Amino acid sequence: MNDFESMIPTAVGWLLAIAVFIFVLVVIVRAIRIIPQANAGIVERLGRYHKTLMPGLNLLVPFIDRLRPLIDLREQVVSFPPQPVITEDNLVVSIDTVIYFQVTDARAATYEIANYLGAVEQLTTTTLRNVVGGLNLEEALTSRDEINGQLRVVLDEATGKWGIRVGRVEIKAIDPPHSIQDSMEKQMRAERDRRAAILTAEGTKQSAILEAEGQRQAEILKAEGDKQAAVLRAQGEAEAITTVFNAIHVGKPDEKLLAYQYLQTLPKISESPSSKLWIIPSELTEALKGIGGAFSGAVSDAAQRAQEREIPPAP
Repeated sequence: MNDFESMIPTAVGWLLAIAVFIFVLVVIVRAIRIIPQANAGIVERLGRYHKTLMPGLNLLVPFIDRLRPLIDLREQVVSFPPQPVITEDNLVVSIDTVIYFQVTDARAATYEIANYLGAVEQLTTTTLRNVVGGLNLEEALTSRDEINGQLRVVLDEATGKWGIRVGRVEIKAIDPPHSIQDSMEKQMRAERDRRAAILTAEGTKQSAILEAEGQRQAEILKAEGDKQAAVLRAQGEAEAITTVFNAIHVGKPDEKLLAYQYLQTLPKISESPSSKLWIIPSELTEALKGIGGAFSGAVSDAAQRAQEREIPPAP
């Protein structure tokens, strides 16, 4: 019995030591907080805001300080479901948007708004309806950059007090009603057909112009060639005539030679199949007379020479 009573204080001591060790370990674990990069932690001391923990190793007072869920400081991309929007010309279009935002003040994002993601979505929808409601369908389809700029300015100004900075707002799609889509497709098809007809007409016009220009250039070149050929032929004929004229004057032809040349020319006149009427120049008759005189003179001279050979001269 005495041995059992002596062991009780020892067991109690060990239990107290283990309890103290566990308590110290829990205190250390609750006092040390490691915040990852691009995150921030809000510390509340006795229920009130105390400080904002930055990335790295941080120390808290156990059982007094409480760390709220961490807040992501990176830029976030949120795609909202398509929203029906009525345009100025009373057409309902479905607009799908994407917003890029970043938390710049963790304290404001925690205490100034209960759910900043839902608030941003609702604010984006309301602002989108206000902006697109002042535009007709054609302006809404062709003014995406302007709509994006107006949305970003309004959202950035409204979310600034929440510790949120809106970087970009993009419209992914604007879907008009199916009836309007059919009309737009028909209009686009007619516009494409019109442009194709214009391009075809322009091509035909350019082709005709180029063809006419080519024919004109060909005619000009042909005329230039004919001109050069005629000049060269004229120069050749002139040189030939000059050469013949000089040769005739140097040779001093008599009437017999000229009459012979006339006789050689007569067959060439009759070579043409269309020559039905011959025009004999007067010089030809004179030449024939010369030939006749030449032949008669030659005959008389021959007869005289024959008589002289037959009759001897008187003694």
